[in-house]
This record gives sequence, structure tokens and C-alpha cells, in this order.
Amino acid sequence: MYFLTLKDIKSMTLDEIKADFAAERQPAFRALQVYKWLHRGVADFSEMSDQSKSFRQELSKKYYIANAVIERKYVSKIDGTIKYLFRLDDGEHVESVLMSYHHGHTICISTQVGCKMNCAFCATGKSGFARNLSASEMLAQIQTAQNDVGIRISNVVLMGMGEPLDNYENVLRFLHLVSSENGLNIGMRHISLSTCGVVDKIYDLADKKLQITLSVSLHAPNDKIRSNTMPVNKKWGVDELLKACRYYADKTGRRISFEYAMINGVNDGDDCARELANKLTGMLSHVNLIPVNNVSGAEFKKSSLDRLKKFSRVLSNKGITVTVRRTLGSDINASCGQLRRRYKEEVANVENIQQE
Repeated sequence: MYFLTLKDIKSMTLDEIKADFAAERQPAFRALQVYKWLHRGVADFSEMSDQSKSFRQELSKKYYIANAVIERKYVSKIDGTIKYLFRLDDGEHVESVLMSYHHGHTICISTQVGCKMNCAFCATGKSGFARNLSASEMLAQIQTAQNDVGIRISNVVLMGMGEPLDNYENVLRFLHLVSSENGLNIGMRHISLSTCGVVDKIYDLADKKLQITLSVSLHAPNDKIRSNTMPVNKKWGVDELLKACRYYADKTGRRISFEYAMINGVNDGDDCARELANKLTGMLSHVNLIPVNNVSGAEFKKSSLDRLKKFSRVLSNKGITVTVRRTLGSDINASCGQLRRRYKEEVANVENIQQE
């Protein structure tokens, strides 16, 4: 793999590129030109038409440009949601989902190939963990989708495959790059980061006072239920997690979004709603109820619409702001993890047939 011996230029900041170029006696304006090309989503240095051929050749000897190539693409006939399976330079695959709202276009991107957290109702964890994504590979998902559809993406959600806070340094670098005024220039307030509850990194992130929205996958009001579905809870319990969330909200002034997958007979009773409301009272937050996805190989089923309404009513009566997530792309399995898993199974089946 050629790129292992080269520098990942799209993961570099403008100042880092300037420093590299200055060492080669290249002017600062050239670094800015190259930086802008990188953030338009060019796949190769040969596409940088305002640079000399000799300079482009020199760049290709020292650097590589990370790409995300569309392996598969599904478009919902219901609402136009697009699901991508991207192939990365080393042959690994990640998923992204592009959604359209009245306020603009939002993309949900992956931060890892697979995931270590192994939440019981999540398709991604069932496929295992391969590696972290670089900042450039996160950017590439946005750029490829933008160029494919011909639109400007205005909002980013780090809620695809992987746990963002388990890939902390690369995610921080991505946040710096994606919000750069000479890059995609997507403001921090238009970025959401979802975590299953990596408590030490929540404190670190809070101290940086970034204006992103922190979205916490809570899914249960107590340790007994949460530990049975989310292994991370055995390291950091619910109360410890909520303490970190209060710290984050106080430090940043940003409201925490608690994601709560409604699982029939597991966490959707009125007693769970009351316990959840009591624990969130006084925190700058809201609860986003999610009808859980029916994942192949998992025994969990989504709560009924009636149960969803009753749970929501209990929270509202206790003064908790609650919303129900709108389901997009239901006809294309738009939740991340399922497409990569299915693709791997198909490839394995083909290989088995060939061996026979």
C-alpha cells in the first residue's frame, strides 16, 4: 500500500502545510492553493490545475490524498435519503447517510471502521473493529457525497460507524479542519458528536469549550438495564456519565442531546421514564426517543407507537424536553452498520462458492 510511506496531506492543517512547503522554499500562497484544492475533494494532485506539472509530481512523491470511493449507493424512494458504502484506500469500507431537511443537507459520517463498544442493538459492533479513521477519511466522506449530489452540506453528525471519542485525536483534528474557513467551513454549531459514554474524553472535550452539540447514547435510566445492553456502562455507570454531561453543559453552555432507543419490554416502561426524568432534572438537555432498529442477530424489537407516546408524555409532564426522531430512509436501512455487514457477508459467500 503506497500511501503508508507517504504523508497524509489532507489531515494536515494549513499551517502545517505552510511549514512543510517553507522547508522546500515554496511560497505561503502555494500552500493555501493546495489546501483549498484538498478541501474541494480532489482525488489526485493532477487535478490541481493552477499548479505546475513538475510541482504536482513532487507532491505525489511526498504525500497522498485520502479518498472515499462510492462502492454502493442507495436512494430512498420515500424521502430521498441517500446511503453510501464507501471504499477507503486500503480496501476497508465505511457507511455514511445524507439527509435533506428544510434547513439544509446533513450527513452522518463514520469515525472508525467497525466499533469496539459492542452495544447489543447496534449492527456496527457485530461486524467487529478494524481501525480508526484519519481526519482526512472523515472529510472524504463529506466531500464525496457533496460532489456526487452537487450540493453543499451544511450540517455534520458524527454518529455513523464507530465511537468518535475512542478515536479522540483524529476526531479533534477533523473538527478543526472541517470548520476551517479555507476548507468546508462548516461551523461548530452545525456539528453533532455522538458518544456511548466515554467519560474521561467528555471531560476533555468540555474543557476545550467547542461549540459542537454533544449527543449521548443513553438508552437506559439505570445501570442494571444499561449494562445489559451497553458494555461501556460497566466502566462508567449512568450516574458517572450524567455527572460528566452536567460538567459539559456547564462548561460549554451547550444543551446535551440524550439518545434513547425505545426497546420493547426492556427500557420503555413508565417507571423507566420517571427515573430518567428525575435524573435529568435541572440539566441543560433534551431527550430524543428513537424507535430501535430491528438488527439481524439481535432479539430486540421496537416499542409500539402507543408506548412511545406514553413514555414521551411522562417525560414532558416532568418538565423534560422530548422529541421523537423522525425515521428517514426506512426503505434502505439507513442506520449505519447494516450495509457494511451485508456487503462483507456477500463477499464471504462469493469467496466460499469460488473455493468450492
